[in-house]
Amino acid sequence: MRISQQKFGDTKDGKEVHLFTFENLEGIKVNITNYGGIITSILMPDQYGEYDNVVLGFKNFEDYISESYLSSYPYLGAICGRFVGRIKDGRFSINGDNYQLVKNDGPNNVHGGLQGFDKKLWDFEIFQESQKAGVKLTYLSQDGEENFPGNLKVTVIYSINRNNEFHISYLATSDKATPVNLTNHTYFNLTGGKATVLDHELHLESEFYSEVDEMSIPVGTSKSVEGTPLDFRRAEVIGKGIAELSEGYNHNFIINGEVGKMRKAAILSENKSGRQVEVFTTQPGLQVYSGYYLPELNGKYGPYGGIALETQHFPDSPNHPGFPDTILKPGEVFNEHTLFKFKIRV
Repeated sequence: MRISQQKFGDTKDGKEVHLFTFENLEGIKVNITNYGGIITSILMPDQYGEYDNVVLGFKNFEDYISESYLSSYPYLGAICGRFVGRIKDGRFSINGDNYQLVKNDGPNNVHGGLQGFDKKLWDFEIFQESQKAGVKLTYLSQDGEENFPGNLKVTVIYSINRNNEFHISYLATSDKATPVNLTNHTYFNLTGGKATVLDHELHLESEFYSEVDEMSIPVGTSKSVEGTPLDFRRAEVIGKGIAELSEGYNHNFIINGEVGKMRKAAILSENKSGRQVEVFTTQPGLQVYSGYYLPELNGKYGPYGGIALETQHFPDSPNHPGFPDTILKPGEVFNEHTLFKFKIRV
């Protein structure tokens, strides 16, 4: 296992940004920056031994803070929080206290607001062991930040091991009750960007998805995937049913099995390269976004240029008592894990 650290750039207020590279001897190499916890690249070989970056990202830090990127802002590879996903009207209540968040997605709040965790410079600590290497990122979200209550201490640990498993741990504590929903917003393209993801195959361990209104806000009920273009219980080509959806896939799938237990959520594969990534998580949901609104950036990407597989709790959970609880109370620990296993399909 190897890990290295180098300067990646400077923020607009002059703070130094770092890039961490960790790799195993089996051929996986991951680059992560402490700005937004962004995964900038994951390099893996195809079935012929040719290496490509299988996630969407930039080689230069300046691209992440450029006006062209921020004006379209697809959250490439970033940690999203304090609450990933939409909150209807930007409103929620806890113990009779009402909170109004900024509306940064039409009438709704999304991904933590205008200055979410994706734009924060995280403290860091790198580690290297015989069987794994990675970086621990920490951030203190102060009481009232983006109008969320409570001082929230957040730790995100990225690591890779000898089994080509890339692990993300999310830990958080708060001194006031507050909504917490954390994920990483990486987009995968197993062709290395040579084609869109429409010919990728996707399998989901999910029987149901969350029904939503016209603004993609859950209405509180679930619907069977059977007989719909959202049925990926057997592996299907992503582009097969996408014409039936006006904006492609952007749905919360309810993962089979016990919430809180690590279990398989998805398998994404691509035939020509032979690459495959399996997704495991303790979280209850998987937001699948096929990148309909991905902009063309630096002459690449564009619609369906990547697919995001966001392990998380359900959108708008604070306003739906029947959903898995996202209110973190003092004395509790938010403790969720996601694992991506990279392999060549045989």
